Amino acid sequence: MDNHEYETIDDFNSAQVAKELLICDTLRQLIDKGLTKAESKIWHGHPVCFLEGNPIVGYSKLKDCIRLMFWSGIDFDEPKLEPGTGKFKDASIRYTEAMQINTTDLKRWLKKSKVIQWDYKNIVKRKRKLLRII
Repeated sequence: MDNHEYETIDDFNSAQVAKELLICDTLRQLIDKGLTKAESKIWHGHPVCFLEGNPIVGYSKLKDCIRLMFWSGIDFDEPKLEPGTGKFKDASIRYTEAMQINTTDLKRWLKKSKVIQWDYKNIVKRKRKLLRII
């Protein structure tokens, strides 16, 4: 199944091999608990959670891992989150085993994701300029 054909997060997760399915299911459970007011859906082929239309966190399948990405994670001041390309404010962590997921860290990052947000929802309207949501 091509990653753009996933209709639901369940479809995405169940398309992964057993080890990665466990990572995806664990991330989904923890994200759903930590972001109870988020809307979760497949966006650009991957599970993503939004708060008021703004993308907050998502995960994707890379060649050798599952990457958990926070759209505004660069400003979380968390050493385990690796900065993205530098074009935006994203930061991520990669998992090859579910046991690598530190629930204490993830819960803290999810709390930060609610209050530290850059406005990706309006990035096209603002000609790729990001503004901090206060």
